[in-house]
Amino acid sequence: MVGIAIPTLALFIKFKPSYKVTISGEEVGYINNKQAFEEDVKTTILNTNDKKGNIDTLQYNNEPNYELGLVTREEKTKEVQIAEEIKDNVDITYKYYEISVGNVPVDAVNTLQDAENVVNQIKEEEKDKKENIDLSILEKYTTNAEEIKTNKIETAKENITSKVAEKIVEEQKEKEEQERINAMPIVNGIRLAYVPVTGTISSRFGVSSSIRKSTHTGLDIACSIGTPIKVTSGGTVISAQNEGSYGNLVKVSHGNGIETWYAHTSKMYVKAGQQVKAGDVIAAVGSTGNSTGPHLHLEIRVNGVATNPQKYLYK
Repeated sequence: MVGIAIPTLALFIKFKPSYKVTISGEEVGYINNKQAFEEDVKTTILNTNDKKGNIDTLQYNNEPNYELGLVTREEKTKEVQIAEEIKDNVDITYKYYEISVGNVPVDAVNTLQDAENVVNQIKEEEKDKKENIDLSILEKYTTNAEEIKTNKIETAKENITSKVAEKIVEEQKEKEEQERINAMPIVNGIRLAYVPVTGTISSRFGVSSSIRKSTHTGLDIACSIGTPIKVTSGGTVISAQNEGSYGNLVKVSHGNGIETWYAHTSKMYVKAGQQVKAGDVIAAVGSTGNSTGPHLHLEIRVNGVATNPQKYLYK
């Protein structure tokens, strides 16, 4: 027994048990304790980019292999270096929670519990208001830690509450705008939703003048040169070109026999065949053609006949 024990003791004096670590068959070094090392590796990875609370899964590109053996006691272990190398061979998937107001992402937090706390606190504070608070939570995943811009509950709540207030104001403005549009006149089923420009009426429909061969077929609204001109209703641009005494003239067909003409413009931003929506800026006020100063000459034509625009607008 003594004869066996002495060589064994000598063996352990000269050698020590260690794990050889290989990645893709290549030796990267030795470690002393496999279990402790794996825990250290996980901690190192979890601390990467300070996104500890966001990691969802860890996937090795090349699984490290551990082989227990004996090495000389002079052999130094390289836990830190090996952990870094293993970390570089791991794909990390991060998970976080995005909070939206009216389907518009506003802020994000690390956990579902944090997100629910933010949403519930805001709904509780807003419960006595008539407005509907549309808040939603979306679970998000990414492999790029730099994409994650999460905040603490207090900051997220402050940002989202501010956005909710903005949304309420926006919705109120939209409601008021829709009420304004609904109050605008309808001609042959076409709603004239917008006044093209704001200014001073300088010449009314039907008046005679020394600068015209016939009575006035439109309404002149004087305003600064360059003032944006909005199309009064949606439709199709018939033409956008210089037409003699009209100067630069934009004609828009709105359907049902309704056309609007915008004359003497300095610039035209549309072309024939283009579709426009009510309120789109189609030109700028100018003084081209037969004009004595910057103004918009507006015509409303019903089945080809010029009608007094003040029957509908600028009353």
